[in-house]
Amino acid sequence: MEIDVRKEGQAVVISLTGRMDAVAAPQFDRTAADLLAQGDRRIIIDFTALEYISSAGLQSILALAKQLEDFEGTVILSSLAGPVREVFDISGFSLIFPIYDRCEDALAAL
Repeated sequence: MEIDVRKEGQAVVISLTGRMDAVAAPQFDRTAADLLAQGDRRIIIDFTALEYISSAGLQSILALAKQLEDFEGTVILSSLAGPVREVFDISGFSLIFPIYDRCEDALAAL
């Protein structure tokens, strides 16, 4: 999995490419920990190029959201499609997180 992190105004956008599984989830966790250590509290995760997510990936996203709650931060998801969207819907995660069709819409919501 590839992770691209960029600042967009008051938010940080994490763009994921490839597969977020048990092998890749720790890489996401390290990236998230670095962002929290830098004081970032508004995070958008862009799934445009993510092809697959496993339960380990879901767990990493949930862990980030719980950590951000302690700092009154937020996680917003964007551009979920195909099998990735199905996993979020089946697991009920689509009811937990705000989800936007486009990253631009998620940024505007902040």
